[in-house]
Amino acid sequence: MPQTLLFHKTYLHPTSQEWVVFVHGAGGSSSIWFKQIKAYKQHFNLLLVDLRGHGKSNQLFKDLMSSRYTFKAVTHDILQVLDHLKIHSAHFVGMSLGTIIVRNLAEMASERVKSMVLGGAITRLDARSQFLVSLGNVGKHILPYMWLYKLFAYIVMPQKNQQESRHLFIREAKKLCQKEFKRWFILAAEVNPLMRYFKERELPIPTLYLMGDKDYMFIKPVKEMVAVHKQSELLEIRDCGHVCNVERPEEFNRYSINFIRRQIKI
Repeated sequence: MPQTLLFHKTYLHPTSQEWVVFVHGAGGSSSIWFKQIKAYKQHFNLLLVDLRGHGKSNQLFKDLMSSRYTFKAVTHDILQVLDHLKIHSAHFVGMSLGTIIVRNLAEMASERVKSMVLGGAITRLDARSQFLVSLGNVGKHILPYMWLYKLFAYIVMPQKNQQESRHLFIREAKKLCQKEFKRWFILAAEVNPLMRYFKERELPIPTLYLMGDKDYMFIKPVKEMVAVHKQSELLEIRDCGHVCNVERPEEFNRYSINFIRRQIKI
């Protein structure tokens, strides 16, 4: 029986041997990278994936519909795509919850990861975030999941200049079914224990955190992480919120592409 692969799309560079893999967050899809493709494909081969239950992968994995999702299982999905395409190693760009998946992939298979760009990174859920998760756990069997998702979107991305990001993620989240939303929502319970482990164990992989300076829910824990990790650096994008690749694409592309190019051995 052939294995089921995530929906994925590649853009091939005529000469470069370097691959960049893009990993979106929960409720999104590979479409959130539309402002990165033109700039990135001038330098690298690109691989975009839709995580299980998201985008064009939303009809896949029907055999897993009754099983609980784990970060390990979701990460393994990406490794299967890499194996299928015979991509031994690559640079990874993640956004929001996708940054945890990228970091987990580096933990599971560090030899596959040349560098990491973690945008709108989630390194810990603070008291406000944990309250939202608790509220969602109480309401997820009662309230329509889109009510919860819209609430979270407005709390995480409250500013007027984040309207495009909110609308983009809400539009993509509508493609999720209620059961799929619950499975991904339950993953939030794994975040803090996993990230505590990641904070204590730094991998020898160059890592760039790209954060909007108005990403008030997540930027402080990132600063704490970078302070204790020698292989990590943080760049803050001014007047920008959580989804910095959408809100400030030019700065995001310039900083991240320059970072990746610095890691390539000439």
